[in-house]
Amino acid sequence: DIFLYCSTFFSSPYRHTTPEKFYIEACDDGANEVLTIDRVSTEMTLIGRKDIPPSAVTRPICGIMGTLRLVAGMYLVVITKKKKVGDLLGHAVWKAVEFDVISYKKTVLHLTDNQMQDNKAFLAMINNVLNTDGFYFATDYDLTHTLQRLANTSPEFQEMSLLERADQRFVWNGHLLREFIAQPELHRFACPVVHGFIAMRTCCINGKYFDWNLISRRSCFRAGVRYYVRGIDSEGHAANFVETEQIVQYNGAKASFVQTRGSIPFFWSQRPNLRYKPKPQISKSGNHLDGFQRHFDSQIITYGRQVILNLVNQKGSEKPLELAFAKMVESLGNGMIKYVAFDFHKECSRMRWHRLQILVEMVADLQNEFGYFLVDADGAVQVQQEGTFRSNCMDCLDRTNVIQSLLARRSLQSQLGKMGVLHVVQRIEDQADFEKIYKNTWADNANACAKQYAGTGALKTDFTRTGKRTRWGLLMDGWNSMIRYYKNNFSDGFRQDSIDLFLGNYAVDELDISTALHDPKDWKFLTLPIIMVVAFSMCIICLLMAGDTWTETLAYVLFWGMASVVTAGVILFNGRDFVDAPKLVQKEKMD
Repeated sequence: DIFLYCSTFFSSPYRHTTPEKFYIEACDDGANEVLTIDRVSTEMTLIGRKDIPPSAVTRPICGIMGTLRLVAGMYLVVITKKKKVGDLLGHAVWKAVEFDVISYKKTVLHLTDNQMQDNKAFLAMINNVLNTDGFYFATDYDLTHTLQRLANTSPEFQEMSLLERADQRFVWNGHLLREFIAQPELHRFACPVVHGFIAMRTCCINGKYFDWNLISRRSCFRAGVRYYVRGIDSEGHAANFVETEQIVQYNGAKASFVQTRGSIPFFWSQRPNLRYKPKPQISKSGNHLDGFQRHFDSQIITYGRQVILNLVNQKGSEKPLELAFAKMVESLGNGMIKYVAFDFHKECSRMRWHRLQILVEMVADLQNEFGYFLVDADGAVQVQQEGTFRSNCMDCLDRTNVIQSLLARRSLQSQLGKMGVLHVVQRIEDQADFEKIYKNTWADNANACAKQYAGTGALKTDFTRTGKRTRWGLLMDGWNSMIRYYKNNFSDGFRQDSIDLFLGNYAVDELDISTALHDPKDWKFLTLPIIMVVAFSMCIICLLMAGDTWTETLAYVLFWGMASVVTAGVILFNGRDFVDAPKLVQKEKMD
């Protein structure tokens, strides 16, 4: 296949086909170079437009995600459909909607049956990641950096290509672009793609129109799914780390407020075992304080002072994590870090959601000290954000998003007031039209982050959307919790493998005829569930079809009932043997 790549997205789509090469043409004004990928040698070079064979058949693409190697050889991953999200500082931001994974080789007949099955499984994994909603890109703007980071860069940095200057934490196709990165002349043909959530809204208060944007960037370091990826790795990268930036633009002035979330930053795990809520386990090996320090050293360098908002329960199975977190902050003794523990569930029990204001007021002075980033209409920096709130609960999803939305609103109140959109005595909460947009967008952000990590929409979004907890919201939380239970136990192993393969944590070896995918199941996995189902079915049948005497019926019911209960107990005891665990060996084992 040969593709015409139109980076300006205005030209009509075309498709080219030849057996030997891919040709990717950029449609920028005056662009004459064409990227050529040899389908046999995999070499990538540049040629002129006139060298494209006239016999080629044309097909449209919207961008290049990169290349990857599977059992059948190399594959080219491209974006085939996009949707415009909006404009950020005059630059179009796109959501990648559909993708295609195209083989360099024209046939898989050279593979054995097992290799073909493995290749099919790997392709399913790649498509699983690509079909996870939330990939965004821009062809002429760096989405991986905050406004403040971009404002504090050198002229040399501004001249770099998007690939060179991107924050690698948030480039989800970084592994796929490794061959492009190695050849600077090819950088213009590929762009970094971020994963997370982006919303851009044009709003109006007091007859004044302004742009309000919310951007959540998921880190690709220690990426994975709930339960299988917790805590940090040896480099200090936290699981489910997300940088969320709220941006407002009015009359040429720009302001942003940045927050982060991430798993409790030491070595702990919570592997699924068929129980509704597996007990968290703090690792007895590994240097917790070293990893903890690495994490916060990098956070301080990037974001300045840190205020930790730990929202986990201070009793039950979560209590040891809270105690360990507090102890490590104390042991580190870093004046740049302040620890605030707030038992979210205890404080808000019995629908007392107004008590969240206690935490907001508790950290109000610190938020005032940190401030936010502000640039006036002339481009002069008025204020810099001096620190960030690092929020977490167990998953860094539901409770975390609620608190982040409250802190972001408080910052926005000050920003809009300073910009002249809000009058001195006005409050955002009283602006009904904007408040509806604000709450729904933060709830959408919660759902996006939750689906990407836990597999379902977020919990507690009824409060984020309406400002109050409802019984319908509780019912929906129960439904989502049941779906999470199923996915976390019976499908997240595949999702974790998919992410590891996509990000390069697992490398496919074409010469290795046996892969980790061939993992024979233990006899218990096949036998015990069948016994339990048969025993339970017989118990029901005995109840419905009574014997000659009630004692006979009772004996049968007790026998089969006991058989089903005992079998269920054995299954639960060996829970880890029955969950869908990851099969691929990562470059660095999960703790």
